[in-house]
Amino acid sequence: MAATRVPYPRSLAGQLFAMQAVLVAVAVTVCAIFGYVSDGRQAEASARRQATAVARAVADTPAVEQAARGGDPTAELQPYALSVQHDTGVDFVTIMDPHGIRWTHPDPAEIGRRYLGHIAPALHGRTFAETYTGTLGPSVRVITPIRSGARITGLVSAGITVEAITARSRKQLAALIGVAAGALALSGIGTFLVNARLRRHTHGMNARDLHRMHDYHQAALHAVREGLLLLDGEQRIALINDGGRELLGLAGDAVGRHVTALGLPDALTAALLAPEARVDELHLTSERVVVVNTAPVSGGEQRGTMVTLRDHTELQVVMGELDSERGFSRALRAQAHEAANRLHTVVSLVELGRGREAVDFATAELRAAQALTDRVVAAVDEPVLAALLLGKAAQANERGVELVITPDSRLEDGLLPAGLAPRDLVTVLGNLIDNAVDATQGLPAARVEVTVAAHQAPEGLLLRVADTGPGIPSGDTDAVFERGWSTKPAPSGGRGLGLALARQTVTRNGGTLTLTAGPEGGAVFTARLPLIPPPTPPAHATPPAHPARPAPPPLSDAAARPAGGGQV
Repeated sequence: MAATRVPYPRSLAGQLFAMQAVLVAVAVTVCAIFGYVSDGRQAEASARRQATAVARAVADTPAVEQAARGGDPTAELQPYALSVQHDTGVDFVTIMDPHGIRWTHPDPAEIGRRYLGHIAPALHGRTFAETYTGTLGPSVRVITPIRSGARITGLVSAGITVEAITARSRKQLAALIGVAAGALALSGIGTFLVNARLRRHTHGMNARDLHRMHDYHQAALHAVREGLLLLDGEQRIALINDGGRELLGLAGDAVGRHVTALGLPDALTAALLAPEARVDELHLTSERVVVVNTAPVSGGEQRGTMVTLRDHTELQVVMGELDSERGFSRALRAQAHEAANRLHTVVSLVELGRGREAVDFATAELRAAQALTDRVVAAVDEPVLAALLLGKAAQANERGVELVITPDSRLEDGLLPAGLAPRDLVTVLGNLIDNAVDATQGLPAARVEVTVAAHQAPEGLLLRVADTGPGIPSGDTDAVFERGWSTKPAPSGGRGLGLALARQTVTRNGGTLTLTAGPEGGAVFTARLPLIPPPTPPAHATPPAHPARPAPPPLSDAAARPAGGGQV
């Protein structure tokens, strides 16, 4: 037994077309029936008016009144009645005496016989109409009196047969059917064209397919972690998912707003408004680094722009840490090379019998390395910052730059609040030091210096990095913190991002990052981060005495002394 085939559901456009075609056909049919009934009534009313006009005209004719008083009315009135009947288009004009005996009739055989119909109202002087079946069949007729002064001397009946009225209605019906058919054809063509356009827009899908696609669309839109925006042709947000709101920091009412009204950075706004496609561009928002891709949506005309966003913040931080590790490794390689040279020197002095000089040389190197570590640890108890400063000192000295910590620098361990991540401090201070080292590299040796200050101030944690480089032009004081700004002649994907990341991190933690000119030239970057004040101890409690901090163990020369013997 063959399986019954389930018919495939029609497309939405096909269903709408069928429904609209049925509705149009029903509407035209109803209108045609109403028109036919209305035309029938109008035809009957028109026939009644025509018969009334003819009957009164004949009754008011003086020759008819004279003939009615004469001895042989038929001889004078029959030709006249036939002439009026022919000229006016009525089917009969019957003139009779007050008793209803016909003087005229279209059929001469009926002359002299009694009129078939009612005449009483006319004998009372009234003109009236009725539908009655006479010798010519059913007809609409009007009867009116012939007056001779105050006396009624005769009656006139004029009428049109129902068959003639029906024939007139048929002609009107044919015209009505033609108009209805034309209206139905035009409506069908218009409906087909509209639904063909709808079919193109819905790609031939039915309502079930569209409903399922909407569900999939909503699920995918909210499940994807990447940001997704769709801008219309007027650069307004037509669609945005949860990831896009989070990455751009937008509220729930973003749909319908213009891109320029979102409060995004200028560079990111320009990228979203660009008519051409953008591929893997790095941009900064208030709290994140995002990768932006844009593609125009076109279908013969510019329809809008599709925008995808990816969070690049963590990756950018990891890349910065990786760059630092690479710098550390280069510094360690240089230090290992220098350590090997010094070891060879010590060995050579011993072989030459210069033991005293060998001991003095080795002791001086160890003392310098220990002094380096002591000065850093004495200034900064925070282990993450201490490690960062030691590593940056090694990098700077490898590049011929002296990194100096100011004497008033003091940062106790445990001072940082729980909300201030050590990674954020590394991002801020590391990028500021790297920027300062880059600014001073290549200058004469007497001017190559980077100064770092880190201590607690009344307004919170203060980090200051100053260099002796050429400084920043006054017109670029604000632009220096924008993504892509750099003094390096050769652009690259990572240029101009360090200072922007530093300001973004400081702003995210509720602080400020400012740029001023140094007293002797160069640039001074100052970061201020708010700190949560430590809890006040009870009045009866005695604050514990600070134990003496033990001296840190000595570090090996390769691990602690930067290449070139620079100080920190």
